[in-house]
Amino acid sequence: MLERLNQALDHIEAHLGDRVEVAELARIAVTSEYHFRRMFSALAGIPLSEYIRRRRLTLAGAEVLAGERSLLEIAVRYGYGSGEAFARAFRSVHGVGPGEARRTGATLSSHPRMSFRLTVEGSSSMRYRVVEREQFRVVGKKARVPLVHEGMNPAIADFIRSIDKETMRRFAALSDQQPEGIVGVSDDLDPSRAEGTELDYYHGVVTGIGADEVPDDLDALTVPAGTWAVFESSGPFPQALQHLWRDVFTQWFPSNPYQSRPGPEILRTRLSEDAARADAELWIPVERADA
Repeated sequence: MLERLNQALDHIEAHLGDRVEVAELARIAVTSEYHFRRMFSALAGIPLSEYIRRRRLTLAGAEVLAGERSLLEIAVRYGYGSGEAFARAFRSVHGVGPGEARRTGATLSSHPRMSFRLTVEGSSSMRYRVVEREQFRVVGKKARVPLVHEGMNPAIADFIRSIDKETMRRFAALSDQQPEGIVGVSDDLDPSRAEGTELDYYHGVVTGIGADEVPDDLDALTVPAGTWAVFESSGPFPQALQHLWRDVFTQWFPSNPYQSRPGPEILRTRLSEDAARADAELWIPVERADA
């Protein structure tokens, strides 16, 4: 998998002056567009679109300083429809406009080309199982919240606190399937998975009740039948949970014949009495990579 991802990176470098098609990158990596975006973001630490933007503006910066092309020619070469759009993007990366950079020979930022390598650390293993599930529903309360990669998500914490105990008791009683009890469900994430982009967060339970049985004051998400990879983890809260997500995409997927597929991600968490540690079970929708 890492070799194929590096071949995709080679393709990006060869087409920074053209349109980079995600479908072609996924074809080179022998995976789906959805999984390619997920894998890249997890491995690189930034969304694919942001990496391509930074690489283009790195090369554009070198051309601006070289002075061999006009600023408009450079803008068009790297996919910007106007000098104004190019100037805004250039300033966001380099901290200075292209015209000023050319006049003053300003110091610019450089985002290096990436390559992925496998690093083996210790001999730890991940606990997981793969299960087939029929259609089910998530029933509870829903909020639209920003994505936070590190530390506590304040929007989710505030949302959970806003749910009164009686409402929590009512939907908790509907739990009748794995994972049991109250869960956190992330759905409808932005494909880039960039920090600050929004997602639907459900605080609820997994249940097999019919659509007509869902109470009117609760939110419901119908989840189609499919395959799920289920991971277990224990450690400091919330770092261990966020690292579990990271490790699934940086360690497990490259080593197993599966790829992620669109669908909600389900997390069941059991906190210690002092809320310092957590036992977690993470459900990720998957499919065979050769499917």
